[in-house]
Amino acid sequence: MKLARTIRFDPSDLNVFPVAAEEGEWALVGTFCFADVTPDALNGKLRQAFSNGFLGVESFGFSTLVSVVSVRDGDADRLTEQVASAFVERLGAPDMEVARAAAIEEIGFIAELCAQHNTGTLLTIQRELGDNGISERFRSLSKPESCAEQKIWTMVEED
Repeated sequence: MKLARTIRFDPSDLNVFPVAAEEGEWALVGTFCFADVTPDALNGKLRQAFSNGFLGVESFGFSTLVSVVSVRDGDADRLTEQVASAFVERLGAPDMEVARAAAIEEIGFIAELCAQHNTGTLLTIQRELGDNGISERFRSLSKPESCAEQKIWTMVEED
């Protein structure tokens, strides 16, 4: 199974989102965060989160990029409980049973998205609000094309 973790190449997420996800958090698509947002409320940093943000599970902050990663034994179960708890505590789900079902659905969605990509692939999201509700488009940048394979500095000895 593959899922996504937040990744940050520069500090821009810290400036453009209401809350930025920490690097390395498990990530969900997170569109459910905007289910009750009216078009008039979509401005500034909230608009940026709506338009281009994946949701970091621990912080409930946003990340422009996520990286596809392989899941280790037990990760999905721990993530399910973490997301379900957040749904109860942060979003007001009525109980853990309902929250767990929603968590499984959200984790399944990101797993389905990640399944079609190699580990290390970077993903972005673009959301739009139209007459038929929220639409999502995803783009990918495979590992050989991403910054993961680029040498960004070298060691130079001083004289």
